[in-house]
Amino acid sequence: MNNYRIDNLQYCNWSKKIFQINNEAKLDAVHVTIAYHEDFSEVKKNVDTWNKHFQDYKNLIFHGKTFKDIEKAHQEKKTAIFFGFQNCSPIEDDISLVEKVHNLGARFMQLTYNNQSLLATGCYEKNDSGVTRMGKEVIKEMNKIGLVVDMSHSAEKSTFDAIKLSAKPIAITHANPSFWFAAKRNKSNELLKALADSKGMLGLSLYPHHLKDTSNCTLESFCEMAAKTAELMGVKHIGIGSDLCIGHPNSVVEWMRNGTWTKVKDYGEGSSKNPNFPKQPNWFEDARGFKNLEDGLKKVGFQEAEVNDILGNNWYNFYRGMNN
Repeated sequence: MNNYRIDNLQYCNWSKKIFQINNEAKLDAVHVTIAYHEDFSEVKKNVDTWNKHFQDYKNLIFHGKTFKDIEKAHQEKKTAIFFGFQNCSPIEDDISLVEKVHNLGARFMQLTYNNQSLLATGCYEKNDSGVTRMGKEVIKEMNKIGLVVDMSHSAEKSTFDAIKLSAKPIAITHANPSFWFAAKRNKSNELLKALADSKGMLGLSLYPHHLKDTSNCTLESFCEMAAKTAELMGVKHIGIGSDLCIGHPNSVVEWMRNGTWTKVKDYGEGSSKNPNFPKQPNWFEDARGFKNLEDGLKKVGFQEAEVNDILGNNWYNFYRGMNN
């Protein structure tokens, strides 16, 4: 059996250099964010940009759509790029756009990004009313079409609702357990157990605002957290969703937080009044840190097969299930 390496969330300032880094890290697949606040027409422009990347860097990357593309990437020593949204804004208020974004290549969609959306409640809202009437219908359509429900930025009740309502396993592509570090975005033990019971997946995040001791988080601390999370959920439900945001100017942070929904500044979790991207831990400055994760996970007691599961095989199996 092949051992795959998959990072199930990156949002980088894409360039040949970053594609080469991911290739050097032997990543067979990366789920990339192609929308934060964009509407449908703007997402189509982002897809056009990616199509140019696929042409310009075809020796490094190609557009992934099914698990077969992960196998192809592994064989050809390339990286399959899977599209996802960190918000539901690309479907606007039109459920027919679910199928259209899937046709564009999207395979993951968050029901909300921090705020209340037409579909669910984000983790920054004071009141969590759960998945909405439209949200229930959109989840049905996503299940039918083959678009994975992602609840990484969603509030607790909304996430429980999504797990219950979805006929297919959902994903939390980039977050950590709150028992380790109580960031707004990190998830409770009860929620993680429910996620595992429903055959869902958690992608452990390397973004410093989600880490204990932020940029100073140690490899040992992160891997010990992974071990406790495996005890809680079972090792088969854990992967990596690094949330790498390397190469961007700091102005992008402000755009991520504020989008077009506010005229005052929302600085977000862990940010100062001069928001900027936090420094990555020195053991995971980019995807080449997967080698450090491999060593660290073994050091805290994971067997080699379990390490390979966490670093990619579990996500590969999840992608396989998306086609059933």
